[in-house]
Parts: sequence; structure tokens; C-alpha cells
Amino acid sequence: MMVMPAGTSQVLLVLLLCWVAPSRQELAPVQLRLGGPRGPAGEGRLEVLYQGRWGTVCDDGFDFHAATVACRQLGYTAAITWTHSATYGQGEGPIWLDNVRCGGSEGSLAECVHNGWGISDCHHGEDAGVVCSGQRLPGTSPQAATSGHLGEVSGLTLEEVRLKPILARAKLSMPVMEGAVEVKHNGRWRQVCDASWTRNNSRVVCGMLGFPREKHINTSFYRKLWDRKLKDPNSSLKTLSQKNSFWVHKVRCQGSEPHLARCPMQVAPPAPRQHACPHGMHTIVSCLPGPAFQKGTGKGKNKNKITPGKVLPVRLRAGTHVGEGRVEVLRHGQWGTVCDKQWDLAAASVVCRQLGYGTAKQALVGARMGQGLGPIHMSNVRCTGHERSLGECRFQDAEQNGCRHEADAAVRCHMPYMDFKSQVRLAGGRNPEEGVVEVLVPVQGRLQWGAVCGAQWGLNEAMVVCRQLGLGFASHALQETWYWAGSPDASRVVMSGVRCAGTELALQQCQHHGPVHCPSGGGRFSAGVTCTAHAPDLVMNAQLVQETAYLEDRPLGLLYCAHEERCLSRSADNMQWPYGHRRLLRFSSQIHNLGRADFRPRMGRHAWTWHQCHRHFHSIEVFTHYDLLTLNGSKVAEGHKASFCLEDTNCPDGLQRRFACANFGEQGVSVGCWDTYRHDIDCQWIDITDVPPGSYTFQVVVNPKHEVAESDFSNNVMRCQCKYDGQRVWMHGCHTSDAYGADVVSDLERRERLANNLV
Repeated sequence: MMVMPAGTSQVLLVLLLCWVAPSRQELAPVQLRLGGPRGPAGEGRLEVLYQGRWGTVCDDGFDFHAATVACRQLGYTAAITWTHSATYGQGEGPIWLDNVRCGGSEGSLAECVHNGWGISDCHHGEDAGVVCSGQRLPGTSPQAATSGHLGEVSGLTLEEVRLKPILARAKLSMPVMEGAVEVKHNGRWRQVCDASWTRNNSRVVCGMLGFPREKHINTSFYRKLWDRKLKDPNSSLKTLSQKNSFWVHKVRCQGSEPHLARCPMQVAPPAPRQHACPHGMHTIVSCLPGPAFQKGTGKGKNKNKITPGKVLPVRLRAGTHVGEGRVEVLRHGQWGTVCDKQWDLAAASVVCRQLGYGTAKQALVGARMGQGLGPIHMSNVRCTGHERSLGECRFQDAEQNGCRHEADAAVRCHMPYMDFKSQVRLAGGRNPEEGVVEVLVPVQGRLQWGAVCGAQWGLNEAMVVCRQLGLGFASHALQETWYWAGSPDASRVVMSGVRCAGTELALQQCQHHGPVHCPSGGGRFSAGVTCTAHAPDLVMNAQLVQETAYLEDRPLGLLYCAHEERCLSRSADNMQWPYGHRRLLRFSSQIHNLGRADFRPRMGRHAWTWHQCHRHFHSIEVFTHYDLLTLNGSKVAEGHKASFCLEDTNCPDGLQRRFACANFGEQGVSVGCWDTYRHDIDCQWIDITDVPPGSYTFQVVVNPKHEVAESDFSNNVMRCQCKYDGQRVWMHGCHTSDAYGADVVSDLERRERLANNLV
């Protein structure tokens, strides 16, 4: 029998109790909130309140299970995804949690395994975020105070505004552009009295409904209808209109407000027994739609005259939905971004109206729609809200303010309701973001649901479907869907030969066959899509190509592997190997991911192709394609580069490299990072051995076969003017296809053609 020293048993008992019972502080419920410039509800940087201080969560080890626990704790039904590398901006204060490991069933993030409170080797560039489902759990009050975003309208008593169509033509119109104004005040719909109603009020209402301008309307006919209804004994209008709860008494807007709730308003008349709308009727408003929402060609004439010299064309990039994105302006012939210093709803609304949308719902800061590349044109933009172009607002040059692309401004605009969503659906998928595409189209005089023929179905068509459904971008376009069962009432193919530019608002706007012609017959060959809220966007660094281009005469003895991979011109097949050389136009390429999702190869590692000669795997067989074209557009030489090592060569400060090729690692390009292929590696060239001296156009196309979906394919092409004298080569004017205005590009090409007598 072992004898313990006196007091040892008591010490062991204390240690045992300490080991068994977790500390009360460790299991104390913690509060969570979502930080950063807020977008839709349930989306943002994850922040934790511990010991009275708010801090962040590191993305190391964070996964979907942890996101599920966090979303449930925040009061949402489920997690959609999680984000890394401070997608929602860098937080402040301590990083409370690191290496969080959850099973998914925990009731609080504090119950998950982690390093311990405040024990972390991370920085705020690694802050984790979550995207939760939009529905809250019934009966829950989230333990969160969601951070406000720039442009948030707080304390609204006016919840919604709508136009109730009165005339038959207005009822048939989509979108509804004319009717009686109704506002939802404290949960109840009310009419607005037309007494003292102004055109400025109409401008604000139209902006909220997604229209850039209001239209003058003669209300005398509406007055006759109103009076007739008041006299109709079967109408309840007379009784209702005598109640003050039926009316909003008075609204006074200046016309620059982004929301009617920002206007001074009297819901009830000032005197207790005064009638809210004596001798008046409901307010009638008529709005003018933007070009994209007009009937016919969709190219409406802009009757607004803008002062010459102050027109700055604008565009939106990388937005998940129509009417949102990073703001870019065309200045000095080149597209560039806007710095978010003093960026507000007034400036954002000018951008939205200029593009043919309504006022801005949100003015987003901190590169919420991804970082741009190239110049930053504007900073400290100050608008009154009445300007017709962003160029009419006061602003400063961004160079004077030290702005960087981490501060690129973005907007979300009010859009007219078009009911496009009800004309397409996905069926048979594992989740609402995927499935067989089914469309509602007229068949023999009546609307009928049916399938779309999978023949020639591609990413452009899939992009339109995902946008139409409000699901963002297409990640896959499927021509065979045998593993998804479509709806029984939509088995017939009702649309075939679909060809979309990719910018349409609905599939019904795309070109397609008149009579349906689908030899494959639908069924398992019906079109399908997979949608995603965020997508990558690859853009070539044009300046680096211009700076690194040179010629090399390379001996054939060093080109066996390149020849095997078809990186040389066909004439190389007929040479006396290994004697002789090939003339190569070499250059470096740096490809940035400016999107909001990582760029990953379509195929998993198990499907990559091994190339024995170079001893590496190809994750994408043709990642970039190179062409040398005459000024008339004829191809004289070409090259290509496979993706044998798609990785984060570099990332900006605050972002961590996530993809590396070493040891058969995962390949990809993270958001904000870039992949560099140096000029001195095999196949990073065009073989110009057979090309005569002259002036040419050098062209690089990234992701040429659209194997991987991107948010924007218009910037995947880079072009340079190239002059070759037989011994030396000069590159100049390098730019991505969307970097300059069309007039600048055509002027560059015109001058080059004139210089070479090609008129």
C-alpha cells in the first residue's frame, strides 16, 4: 500500500476539481456583432466582445462550421459562407480568437476550441468575416449591434414608397412609372395629399423607385377620376379620405435627398381637428426610366444637356447585382477609381442617376467591391445632389491626398422593379443557387414553363440567369444536367440557340431561335447553372509588359521541352534539331485578382496534367494566350502559357499569401494578390522567327476559354503597339481592353495606321 505524504490528497483533489470544472469566465456568454461597411443584413467582419472590449477573430483555422455557430449566435438561421483576409476591412483592438475549431452544434463561439482569449499570432489583415442567411430565427434577438455603414438612413418611420397605377396603360407597364404615391408609415400604407406637392418631392420618390428623373404630368384627368369616385355610392373612397389616418399631410423635399425619410414631413395636420387633405386628392407622380429599362432598343435619348468639358463618364465594376459596384470614371482618356474620402450618399446618388438608375441606397467605402488597378482620379468628392454628372461636383486630385486602392469607393443604387425574377427559376439542385434552368415564355398564346436547350450554352448565358435571379455571378454553365431532376411541368424545351452578350437583365432579352430547334432534345441535355455571390476578376498589369519586353535568339538545344508543349511556331518542326535558334519576343506577366473571390483552377488536383519534360503539373492547359497581329487584325504569330504554377507571388501589405505551388500545394490567386510569370521561364514568349519587320499589335488574353468564371471578362485582354525592325522591338501604349475610352483607343490605332500608310 502506497502512503501519501500529509496534505497531498487535498492538493490532488483541488487539481482534479480545477481540471474537471471549466472556468466560469471561459464559458460566460460572449456578444458578437458584424463590423465593416455594411452591405446586406447578416454580412460583415466578425467581432467579439470580451472583458468589455470589442475585438476580431483571426481567419486561421476558421471554417464553415465556425461560421455556422457564429451566424446562429447572431440570430440567423444558417451560414452561407465565411470570408478571410479582412474582406470587410481591417478591425481594431485585440484579436481575441485564433485557430477557432467548431463542430457546428455549439451554442456560442466561446464553446469552440481555440488558442485562448487574446492568444494569437495574427494581424488585422487576417480578420475573418461571415455571410449569414437573410432570415432571422423566429423569437431570437441577436446578441449584436451591427456597425453602421456610410449612408445608412437611421430612425426611419417611413419604411417603403410605391406607385399605385391608376390608368390601364400604367397597370400593364413594367416597371410601373406612373401612379398614386403611397408610403408605408409605421407599418401602414397611406396616401400622400397633393396639396403643396412639388416637383422636388417627385424627384426624390422617383429616385427611391430606381428612376433617374421625374416627368411633368397633367393631373386634370386624374382629378376627374377622383371626383367621380367620390360621388360613386359603391366606392369607399369618400369615407376613407375623411380619415386622417388615410393621409400623409405634407412633404417638403429639396430634391437632393436619397430617401423620402430625409425630407421634412407632417404626417398629421398641425391642428387636432383639421382635415389632413381638405379639397385635395392623392399625389400623382410620373417617372422617366433609364435607358436600360426603356422599351424598344433600350437606347433612350438623354435629353439632359450637360456642360461640355464637365462630362466624366462613369461605370460600375465587380458588383454582385445590377446597379452596384466599384465606381470608375473616365478622365484624361483613362479609366480610374474614386477615393472614399468624404464619399457620401449625395455623391453616390449622382453616380447612380448618371448611369440611369435611381438614388443610392448605400455609399460604400474601404474597397467593398474590390480594389481597382491603375489611376485613382478623384478624392474628397462633394456634390449637392442636383448634378447630372460626377464631373460637375467639386473634387480634388487623388495624388494630393495619398489615396490607395484599399480606399476605392463603391455604390449600391435603387433599381426599378422589373419582375424579371418571376420569369426564370432553377430546379433540382442541391441548394437554391444551382439547378436546371427553367423559363416562363409564351407558347401558342399562353405562358408556359419549360427547359432551355443545353447546346451552345455557356458562361455568358449562365451569367444572365444568375443576375436575373439576384444570385450574383455564374460559377458554372452546364450543358448536361442528368443528375438534376427538373420540374415535371417544365420538361418541354421552350428555348434554344440562346446567345447572350452577358450584360442583359433577363434571359428573354438574349438572342434565341424563333421556332425551337434542339436536336439533343432537352432532358439530360437541358441547360443548367451554378451561381455564386462573389467571383474573381483577373487583370493583366499592362505597364510591366511594356517595361520588360525584349528579344532573345535561343538555341534549339534549350527548347526541347517548349517544343513538346507546342510553344514554338510550326516552322520549328522542320529545323535540323538541335542546330539553329528561334527568335523569341519575351516579357513578364503579372496578373492581379481584383475580384471578390479567389481564382481557383476549375479542375481539382486529381485531374491536373503531368508534363514529364518540364516536370510539373498543369492546372489549366491554356491560362494565357499571346497573339501578334497586323494593324489590319491578321494573326502573324501566337503563343500560349499553361498554368503550371498558379500562386500568390505577392500580396499587398495586410494580406497573407494563401496559395503556393511548392510540394504539390493548392493553386490559385487570392483576392487582392497577384501571380507573376517571369520573362525567363519557358513559353513566356511569342516565337517571331518567321515574322518580317513592321508595326504590329501585341495582344494577351487571360483565361481565354473562360474556363473559370469571372465577374468581368471585358478586362481580360491587354494590347500594346509593337514595332519590330528585324533586330530590336519596342512596346508602347500597353493597356487592358477596358482601361481607356473607345475614342482614345481608336485614336491610338488611327495614328499607328497613318504612320505606316495603312489608311
